[in-house]
Amino acid sequence: MTVPYSRRRLFGLYGITDEGPGLTRRVEQALQGGVSMIQYRDKTRTKAQREYQALELLGLCHRFGVPVIINDDLDLAISIGADGVHLGQNDPDPQTARQLLGPDSIIGVSCYNRFQLAADAQRKDADYVAFGSFFPSGTKPGAVRADIALLRRAAEELRIPAVAIGGITPENGGALIRAGAAMLAVIQGLFGQSDIGAACSRFNQLFASIKELQP
Repeated sequence: MTVPYSRRRLFGLYGITDEGPGLTRRVEQALQGGVSMIQYRDKTRTKAQREYQALELLGLCHRFGVPVIINDDLDLAISIGADGVHLGQNDPDPQTARQLLGPDSIIGVSCYNRFQLAADAQRKDADYVAFGSFFPSGTKPGAVRADIALLRRAAEELRIPAVAIGGITPENGGALIRAGAAMLAVIQGLFGQSDIGAACSRFNQLFASIKELQP
Protein backbone atom coordinates (compact mmCIF):
# COMPACT_ATOMS: atom_id res chain seq x y z
CA MET A 1 0.00 0.00 0.00
CA THR A 2 1.35 3.43 -0.95
CA VAL A 3 1.84 5.76 2.01
CA PRO A 4 0.00 9.05 1.41
CA TYR A 5 2.43 11.85 0.65
CA SER A 6 1.19 13.93 3.59
CA ARG A 7 2.32 11.21 6.02
CA ARG A 8 5.88 11.44 4.82
CA ARG A 9 8.26 13.95 6.31
CA LEU A 10 8.30 17.15 4.29
CA PHE A 11 12.00 17.77 3.84
CA GLY A 12 14.27 18.82 1.01
CA LEU A 13 14.13 20.78 -2.22
CA TYR A 14 10.68 22.12 -3.18
CA GLY A 15 10.62 23.07 -6.85
CA ILE A 16 8.12 25.71 -7.97
CA THR A 17 7.54 25.84 -11.70
CA ASP A 18 8.07 28.91 -13.82
CA GLU A 19 6.21 29.75 -17.03
CA GLY A 20 9.04 29.17 -19.49
CA PRO A 21 9.04 26.80 -22.47
CA GLY A 22 9.67 23.07 -22.21
CA LEU A 23 8.34 22.84 -18.68
CA THR A 24 7.65 19.10 -18.70
CA ARG A 25 11.20 18.35 -19.84
CA ARG A 26 12.66 20.66 -17.21
CA VAL A 27 10.52 19.21 -14.42
CA GLU A 28 11.70 15.75 -15.44
CA GLN A 29 15.30 16.92 -15.07
CA ALA A 30 14.50 18.17 -11.57
CA LEU A 31 12.89 14.83 -10.71
CA GLN A 32 15.95 13.00 -11.95
CA GLY A 33 18.03 15.35 -9.82
CA GLY A 34 16.15 14.43 -6.65
CA VAL A 35 13.63 17.23 -6.04
CA SER A 36 11.34 16.34 -3.12
CA MET A 37 8.13 18.10 -4.14
CA ILE A 38 6.81 20.10 -7.11
CA GLN A 39 4.44 23.05 -7.01
CA TYR A 40 2.66 23.92 -10.23
CA ARG A 41 2.45 27.71 -10.52
CA ASP A 42 1.08 29.46 -13.60
CA LYS A 43 -0.57 32.88 -13.75
CA THR A 44 -0.91 33.40 -17.52
CA ARG A 45 -2.36 30.37 -19.32
CA THR A 46 -6.06 29.67 -19.84
CA LYS A 47 -7.94 27.36 -17.49
CA ALA A 48 -7.91 24.56 -20.07
CA GLN A 49 -4.20 24.97 -20.75
CA ARG A 50 -3.37 24.94 -17.06
CA GLU A 51 -5.44 21.82 -16.46
CA TYR A 52 -3.76 19.99 -19.34
CA GLN A 53 -0.27 20.96 -18.21
CA ALA A 54 -0.94 20.21 -14.53
CA LEU A 55 -2.30 16.76 -15.39
CA GLU A 56 0.78 16.04 -17.49
CA LEU A 57 3.08 17.03 -14.63
CA LEU A 58 1.03 15.03 -12.13
CA GLY A 59 1.50 11.84 -14.11
CA LEU A 60 5.20 12.53 -14.59
CA CYS A 61 5.87 13.32 -10.94
CA HIS A 62 3.98 10.28 -9.71
CA ARG A 63 6.24 8.05 -11.77
CA PHE A 64 9.05 9.37 -9.56
CA GLY A 65 7.00 9.13 -6.36
CA VAL A 66 6.98 12.92 -5.97
CA PRO A 67 3.83 14.87 -4.94
CA VAL A 68 2.42 17.77 -6.94
CA ILE A 69 0.99 20.82 -5.17
CA ILE A 70 -1.13 23.41 -7.01
CA ASN A 71 -0.44 27.07 -6.35
CA ASP A 72 -3.40 29.30 -5.44
CA ASP A 73 -6.05 27.30 -7.29
CA LEU A 74 -8.11 24.93 -5.18
CA ASP A 75 -10.52 24.21 -8.04
CA LEU A 76 -7.65 23.05 -10.27
CA ALA A 77 -6.23 20.89 -7.49
CA ILE A 78 -9.61 19.22 -7.05
CA SER A 79 -10.27 18.74 -10.76
CA ILE A 80 -6.99 16.93 -11.49
CA GLY A 81 -6.71 15.05 -8.20
CA ALA A 82 -3.52 16.83 -7.16
CA ASP A 83 -1.68 15.84 -4.00
CA GLY A 84 -2.35 19.18 -2.40
CA VAL A 85 -2.66 22.93 -2.70
CA HIS A 86 -0.65 25.96 -1.62
CA LEU A 87 -2.86 28.75 -0.32
CA GLY A 88 -2.22 32.50 -0.40
CA GLN A 89 -3.87 35.31 1.48
CA ASN A 90 -6.92 35.47 -0.83
CA ASP A 91 -7.55 31.72 -0.96
CA PRO A 92 -9.84 29.53 1.19
CA ASP A 93 -8.54 28.49 4.60
CA PRO A 94 -6.76 25.14 5.16
CA GLN A 95 -9.77 23.49 6.79
CA THR A 96 -11.95 24.21 3.75
CA ALA A 97 -9.22 22.98 1.40
CA ARG A 98 -8.83 19.73 3.34
CA GLN A 99 -12.56 19.07 3.36
CA LEU A 100 -12.58 19.38 -0.43
CA LEU A 101 -9.27 17.63 -1.20
CA GLY A 102 -9.40 14.89 1.41
CA PRO A 103 -7.59 13.96 4.63
CA ASP A 104 -4.35 12.84 2.96
CA SER A 105 -3.84 16.03 0.93
CA ILE A 106 -0.88 18.32 1.55
CA ILE A 107 -2.01 21.82 2.51
CA GLY A 108 0.53 24.64 2.57
CA VAL A 109 -0.04 28.27 3.50
CA SER A 110 1.90 31.42 2.65
CA CYS A 111 2.66 33.33 5.85
CA TYR A 112 5.00 35.97 4.40
CA ASN A 113 6.77 37.57 7.39
CA ARG A 114 4.00 37.04 9.96
CA PHE A 115 4.34 34.32 12.58
CA GLN A 116 0.71 34.67 13.70
CA LEU A 117 -0.46 33.59 10.25
CA ALA A 118 1.63 30.43 10.68
CA ALA A 119 0.16 29.72 14.11
CA ASP A 120 -3.34 30.18 12.69
CA ALA A 121 -2.55 27.91 9.73
CA GLN A 122 -1.35 25.16 12.06
CA ARG A 123 -4.51 25.49 14.13
CA LYS A 124 -6.57 25.14 10.94
CA ASP A 125 -4.85 21.86 9.98
CA ALA A 126 -2.20 23.01 7.50
CA ASP A 127 0.67 20.61 6.79
CA TYR A 128 3.33 23.28 6.32
CA VAL A 129 3.79 27.04 6.39
CA ALA A 130 5.93 29.13 4.07
CA PHE A 131 7.85 32.26 5.04
CA GLY A 132 9.55 34.72 2.69
CA SER A 133 10.90 36.42 0.77
CA PHE A 134 14.23 35.93 2.53
CA PHE A 135 16.27 37.41 -0.32
CA PRO A 136 15.49 39.65 -3.31
CA SER A 137 13.28 37.70 -5.71
CA GLY A 138 13.09 38.10 -9.46
CA THR A 139 9.71 36.37 -9.50
CA LYS A 140 8.19 38.70 -6.90
CA PRO A 141 10.41 41.80 -6.70
CA GLY A 142 7.91 43.59 -4.46
CA ALA A 143 7.49 40.78 -1.95
CA VAL A 144 7.77 41.55 1.75
CA ARG A 145 11.06 40.52 3.30
CA ALA A 146 11.17 37.94 6.08
CA ASP A 147 13.77 37.69 8.81
CA ILE A 148 15.60 34.43 9.40
CA ALA A 149 14.52 34.60 13.05
CA LEU A 150 11.06 33.50 11.87
CA LEU A 151 12.48 30.11 10.97
CA ARG A 152 14.08 29.72 14.38
CA ARG A 153 10.81 30.60 16.09
CA ALA A 154 8.86 28.23 13.86
CA ALA A 155 11.23 25.36 14.68
CA GLU A 156 10.78 26.02 18.38
CA GLU A 157 7.04 26.74 18.54
CA LEU A 158 5.31 24.97 15.64
CA ARG A 159 4.59 21.28 15.14
CA ILE A 160 4.48 21.56 11.35
CA PRO A 161 7.46 22.24 9.07
CA ALA A 162 8.43 25.65 7.76
CA VAL A 163 9.33 26.29 4.12
CA ALA A 164 11.63 29.14 3.13
CA ILE A 165 11.10 30.96 -0.17
CA GLY A 166 12.42 33.96 -2.06
CA GLY A 167 15.68 34.40 -3.94
CA ILE A 168 17.18 31.20 -2.55
CA THR A 169 20.37 29.77 -4.03
CA PRO A 170 22.79 27.01 -2.99
CA GLU A 171 25.03 29.77 -1.66
CA ASN A 172 22.49 31.31 0.73
CA GLY A 173 20.19 28.35 1.41
CA GLY A 174 22.32 26.62 4.02
CA ALA A 175 21.74 29.32 6.62
CA LEU A 176 17.98 28.93 6.19
CA ILE A 177 18.13 25.17 6.74
CA ARG A 178 20.32 25.61 9.81
CA ALA A 179 17.80 28.13 11.18
CA GLY A 180 14.97 25.61 10.87
CA ALA A 181 13.67 25.48 7.28
CA ALA A 182 12.56 21.94 6.45
CA MET A 183 12.28 22.76 2.76
CA LEU A 184 13.68 25.37 0.38
CA ALA A 185 11.14 26.50 -2.21
CA VAL A 186 12.97 27.54 -5.36
CA ILE A 187 11.91 28.84 -8.77
CA GLN A 188 14.72 30.62 -10.65
CA GLY A 189 17.44 28.97 -8.60
CA LEU A 190 16.23 25.68 -10.07
CA PHE A 191 14.21 26.08 -13.27
CA GLY A 192 16.11 29.16 -14.37
CA GLN A 193 19.42 27.26 -14.46
CA SER A 194 21.02 25.82 -17.57
CA ASP A 195 21.76 22.53 -15.78
CA ILE A 196 18.76 21.75 -13.60
CA GLY A 197 20.12 18.42 -12.43
CA ALA A 198 23.33 20.03 -11.21
CA ALA A 199 21.31 22.72 -9.41
CA CYS A 200 19.33 20.00 -7.63
CA SER A 201 22.54 18.32 -6.57
CA ARG A 202 23.89 21.51 -5.01
CA PHE A 203 20.71 22.06 -3.03
CA ASN A 204 20.52 18.41 -1.98
CA GLN A 205 24.09 18.60 -0.70
CA LEU A 206 22.94 21.34 1.69
CA PHE A 207 20.23 19.12 3.13
CA ALA A 208 22.57 16.13 3.32
CA SER A 209 25.14 18.12 5.25
CA ILE A 210 22.51 19.29 7.74
CA LYS A 211 21.24 15.73 8.30
CA GLU A 212 24.81 14.57 8.95
CA LEU A 213 25.08 17.10 11.78
CA GLN A 214 21.84 16.01 13.43
CA PRO A 215 22.07 13.57 16.36
